[in-house]
Amino acid sequence: MSHTQRPLEVACPQCSKKVVWSEKNPFRPFCSDRCRLLDLGAWADGSHRIAGEPAMDETEIDEMILRAERGLQAPE
Repeated sequence: MSHTQRPLEVACPQCSKKVVWSEKNPFRPFCSDRCRLLDLGAWADGSHRIAGEPAMDETEIDEMILRAERGLQAPE
């Protein structure tokens, strides 16, 4: 890295504090272990989620495979 180039700074996804993106920060992109764990907890309890269709459970997948094997169409 050039001496004239400033290190990349990003906002912590949890608290928005500026964080230097560096191998010296083991929690990147978070500012701390606390913020990392808070974010993980939000994913675990469903507060954070990716928009889209809900995933099918194993029973639905098995039923879909059986219908396909029998040549039947999936219900609308």
